[in-house]
Amino acid sequence: MSTSGKLTLITGPSGVGKGTLVNQLLERHPQIWLSVSATTRSPRQGEQNGINYFFHSRAGFEALVEQGGFLEWAEFAGNCYGTPRGPVEEQMAAGRPVLLEIELEGARQVRRSFPDGFQIFLAPPSFEELERRIRGRGTDAEDAIQRRLTRAREELEAQQEFDAVVINDDLEAALNRVETLMGLG
Repeated sequence: MSTSGKLTLITGPSGVGKGTLVNQLLERHPQIWLSVSATTRSPRQGEQNGINYFFHSRAGFEALVEQGGFLEWAEFAGNCYGTPRGPVEEQMAAGRPVLLEIELEGARQVRRSFPDGFQIFLAPPSFEELERRIRGRGTDAEDAIQRRLTRAREELEAQQEFDAVVINDDLEAALNRVETLMGLG
């Protein structure tokens, strides 16, 4: 099965391991083009503009929204996040497999924009394990952790909306399952 020009989306709650899984997937399959999201949040330690995210002021982000410059966008934990439309369309037109790593509301918007895209929900083995992972990051204050946990409960209830659910209990097994779902063998 060819993945050329195919759009695959991965979502799941904060702390489930999306970033780690996606990084491993890209190492194994450099032909995949990972969409870089835009955000209004401040960069975390080591993050670079245009590599990890496109960092925008709120005003700049809102101007792009008004211009139709996003496939999807949403506000989450007090910041805006979105997928710039142009680069995704260019990569798909060039025949590259495109991967989006985004949150639930964005996934729902992309489902309307690209109904032929394949959507994968990455789930934790348990809610308790998810909370342990979020707290273990050490990047958020308690109020932010509580917002993430509340949102995670809502996101976990939406699993049935997706084409496939992959439990991220064992990274290698989860990675193999995602490769199979993407037709990467």
